[in-house]
Amino acid sequence: MRAALSSALNTKMAALNAKLAIPALRSKTIKTGWLAPVLCSLAALTGCGDSDWQHQEFSAGTSTFDFRIPANTPAPFVPEDNPMTPEKVELGRHLFFDIRLSGNQTQSCGSCHLQELGFADGIALPTGSTGEQLDRNSQGLLNVAYNSTFTWGNHSLTSLTDQHSVPLFAEFPVELGVNDSNKEEILLRLSQDTSYQQLFAAAYPDSNLDNGSEINFQQISQSLASFIRSMVSFDAPYDHYEQGDSNALTDSQKRGMDLFFSERTECFHCHGGFNFSQSTRHSKTVFFEAPFFNNGLYNLDGAGSYPVGNQGLFELTGKEEDKGKFRPVSLRNIEVTAPYMHDGSIETLEEVIEHYAAGGRAPTTINGQATGDGRKNPNKSGFVGGFELTTQEKQDLINFLKSLTDDSFNKDERFANPHS
Repeated sequence: MRAALSSALNTKMAALNAKLAIPALRSKTIKTGWLAPVLCSLAALTGCGDSDWQHQEFSAGTSTFDFRIPANTPAPFVPEDNPMTPEKVELGRHLFFDIRLSGNQTQSCGSCHLQELGFADGIALPTGSTGEQLDRNSQGLLNVAYNSTFTWGNHSLTSLTDQHSVPLFAEFPVELGVNDSNKEEILLRLSQDTSYQQLFAAAYPDSNLDNGSEINFQQISQSLASFIRSMVSFDAPYDHYEQGDSNALTDSQKRGMDLFFSERTECFHCHGGFNFSQSTRHSKTVFFEAPFFNNGLYNLDGAGSYPVGNQGLFELTGKEEDKGKFRPVSLRNIEVTAPYMHDGSIETLEEVIEHYAAGGRAPTTINGQATGDGRKNPNKSGFVGGFELTTQEKQDLINFLKSLTDDSFNKDERFANPHS
């Protein structure tokens, strides 16, 4: 049955690739983003990931909240149990930047997510509020509302509200350090603040918070999710080009765009669609897709292993084929969210291009540990096969990636720290 399905899907892939042989058609169909998800969905079933949870019929959510997005862009998915309201977003903004939300009052969400860096933090691995180093690089938050899942290697976290349990309550390692011994104290800190009394009452008018009812962590998580979900913007040079401004991109960036959406580099297979990630859902989503890919960073034992405790999807599924599989992040704002990869082990865009051009990481040492030959990782995605580019072509590709930088987002007062 599986062999027959794989054969059928390979036939469809071949037919689609044949259509893409016409250069004009290839440029138009892939660039607009509707065909790339189809290709990757088919590819996921034939080798990039075949778990049942990756492909589910999905009931999309709707919202009347003004995300300020272009008319032809689908709105983010909004769950029915946490509707968007301006009041809830504003409460979430205050909480996001408030160090009182951590157990020892030393860090906030904003400590590891800096607006000027696209809400990344500019370092390989962040440190939690108690001084423990985290295992994963802090991701940028632009358009995180469009993610299918919300961490590097956890396919079960499909809700922003649920995702917040990780930084809030995680113990190994500790991030914000909320636990059973201090959570009531944290709630008390907030509830005794007259500003928060007003913010919570406005965000949750049916909870009678101004009549003695207590705030709770569900409200905190929901409002944080609402604020982060509001971090939507499509104001990069690339977006202006897509909206009809032919001068929004330089000639070099246009050449780089053609390379990005080509079969030579195959970048778009994992980073396609309007949000430049195949792990995308929105208000019009019908089939839920949450692909994870191994891009050949490590191969410690020659059998696909990544560093212990940081092996991606394998940490949850226990399946050997899931070693080293991580969620493909959106490339929006990629210019300002260095260093790159789940462990921050690649410092520059130039090195990222070299990595994929080589088809994975050649044997080297990272933080004193030998990496093995990632190019030969048995779990590596078929899309990471390597390619050859001239020096100019590499620069063109990098310049295109820089066209995805949304400077307006990185300065937008709607997302700024209200406590500063």
